[in-house]
Formats: sequence, C-alpha cells, structure tokens
Amino acid sequence: MNGPITVVVFLGILIIFLALFLSFVPVGLWISALAANVKVSIFNLVGMRLRRVQPKRIVFPLIKATKAGLEVSVNQLEAHYLAGGNVDQVVDALIAAHRADFKLPFERAAAIDLAGRDVLEAVKMSVNPKVIETPNVSGVAKDGIELLAKARVTVRANLERLIGGAGEATVIARVGEGIVTTVGTSTSHKEVLENPDAISKTVLAKGLDAGTAFEILSIDIADVDVGRNIGAQLQTLQAEADKNIAQAKAEERRAMAVAREQEMRAAVVEAEAEVPRAMAQALREGKLGVMDYYDMQNVISDTRMRESISKVGDKKDKKTSYGNPNDVKE
Repeated sequence: MNGPITVVVFLGILIIFLALFLSFVPVGLWISALAANVKVSIFNLVGMRLRRVQPKRIVFPLIKATKAGLEVSVNQLEAHYLAGGNVDQVVDALIAAHRADFKLPFERAAAIDLAGRDVLEAVKMSVNPKVIETPNVSGVAKDGIELLAKARVTVRANLERLIGGAGEATVIARVGEGIVTTVGTSTSHKEVLENPDAISKTVLAKGLDAGTAFEILSIDIADVDVGRNIGAQLQTLQAEADKNIAQAKAEERRAMAVAREQEMRAAVVEAEAEVPRAMAQALREGKLGVMDYYDMQNVISDTRMRESISKVGDKKDKKTSYGNPNDVKE
C-alpha cells in the first residue's frame, strides 16, 4: 500500500520540478537557436533570466541577424536591451543597411536608437529620400507685392550627423528663411514669377543642411501665388498717421488761440474795471468836473440808444429779406 503512494508522490514532485525547470530554463529557445546554427548556451539563457532579461527579446533578433549574415554577439544585444534600447529595431536597421550595401556599425545604430531616433526609419530614408513640403512662405519684393511660395525639399538622412543633428523643423525654417530673403532682394515680384527656379538655386546654394541630420538633395518651388500689396497698405497707413498728426497739431493751435482770446478778454475786462477808479481819482484831484462827468454819461447813454436802435433795424431788415408770412400777395 505504501509503495504505490510513494510512487505517486515521487511522480508528482518530479512533474512539479520539471514544470518549474522548463518555466525558468527556456529550452524551446535553446532548441530554436541550435536549429538556426546560433551558438547560445543553456547557461547563458539561464543567466539572462537571472539578469531579468527576456531571452526571446535577445534570441529572436540574434537569429535574424545570423541568417542575414551579420556578425552580432549576444553580449552586444543584451547590453543594448539593458540600456533601454529596442534590440529588434536595431537589428532590422542593420539588416536593411546591409541589404542596401552601406556600412552601419552596431555601435552607431545602438547610439542612434538610444538617442531617441527611429534608426530603422533613418536607414530607410538614407536609401529612399524623403520629400518635405513646406507651408506657404510669405515674402515681399522691393515693389511692395507679397508672394506666397510653397517648396518641396528632398532630403536624405545623414547617419553620421543623426546624433546631435537638427530635425525636419530646422530644415523647414531655414528653407523658409531662404525664400523670404530671395524674394525680398528681388526688384519686382514679376522677376520671381517669371523665374521661380531662381529661388531654388539661391536657397540651395546657402548650405541649409549644415548641422542637421539630413542632406538636402533638391529644393523645388511647387507654387507661387501673388498676395497683398503690402507697399500700398503701408503708404495708406502712413498717410493716415500723417493726417492724425496734422489734426492733432491743428487742434493744439486752435486751443492755444482760444486760450489767447480768453486772456485778451480778461485783460479788456480788467482794463474796463479800472475806468471807474480812474474817473473817481480824476474827480478827487479836480482833473474832471461834475458837468464833464454828466456830459460823458449822456454821450454813453446816447451811444447805447443808437446801438439798440441799430439792432432793431437789423432785425426788421432780416424779416423783410426772408419775407413776412402774414403778407398777402396782390
């Protein structure tokens, strides 16, 4: 009775042991590597487990690299994985570069990947150049006419400058700057419309790809449109500003004239206020007699009466000139 129970327990322990062993030791990957003629020891796979490296993330790219004829070691792939890189993408980039027949060392490909750039896309762009289309760039010729130009820039990735080189945004900005400069130095906008390839030649000769991760192959002007008459608008704005300045100066002169008039009226009122004092002083000193004073008052009264009579006459003349509505035509 004890014999069969012991056998069952032994078999159970054996099965559990084998399950734990197979889950910890990737025997399937080791067999796949042997079948692909890739030399990876079982102890190396166990060491990957201990170093918390997923063996399949190393073995499968190593198999691809070996089948493609590349010389890549397990230590290189594992070190790149531990550094946080994408091992599979780096191997694909190396295979693409090998098929395109240009040299790309593993160290450079790994450095490009760790720098945050898509190394596989960079290799593809090196083989098949990419076309970057710029937005409408506004430039103003010397005659004041605005031109809207759109360019297509054909670039190829430069793997030597991919680390630390500027990206597409810098290329677009530099091309836009070159378009603005070229249009701005043109005497007339008609020159640019007649010969748009002059923009391409001028911009391409500036060496805009310096310090970037790309090599500019060509710059083609896709479209040139005529925009606003900037010169006329600026002249209109200048004329409006001059008019406002003239109006302000005229208002200032008018205010000064009004202030001067008020000062003069105040001086007249002040002088008239001195007349009674002067007359009183003359009476006290005997320079003016009483009869002379009364005669002067009579003259003043007569003068006021004549002024009032003249005003009444003026009013009657105005009514006669406009016509009396009570008059009946004969």
